[in-house]
Amino acid sequence: MIGVASAFLFLTHGRVAGISGVVGAILPPSPVRDRAWRYAFLVGLLAAGVIGAVVAPSAVGASVRSWPLVVVAGLLVGFGTRLGNGCTSGHGVCGLARFSVRSLAAVVTFMTTGAITAWVAGGLS
Repeated sequence: MIGVASAFLFLTHGRVAGISGVVGAILPPSPVRDRAWRYAFLVGLLAAGVIGAVVAPSAVGASVRSWPLVVVAGLLVGFGTRLGNGCTSGHGVCGLARFSVRSLAAVVTFMTTGAITAWVAGGLS
């Protein structure tokens, strides 16, 4: 469904469905004027999460971490997406579909770092 939604957004609006770009263009001091579809996109994401939590709560799960830790982690992820010119969804789903070399480099970096982190974390437990 993510791929279909991304393709639909690209075909109908010529826009990439990367979350960091969608959100970044809404936040001030952005001069972007096409905010309506961005708000609709974000409302759809939130609604899907709420519906998923109601219909299949075990599939959504809950964080066992404290709220302050989750907030700090979210801010770090936001910083990383700005630093990397996009998030994993933007590079992986949309960038690779457009044959972007930058997205290919980003996805290889994400996957390599994730694999190393999982290996290290698995060895620590």
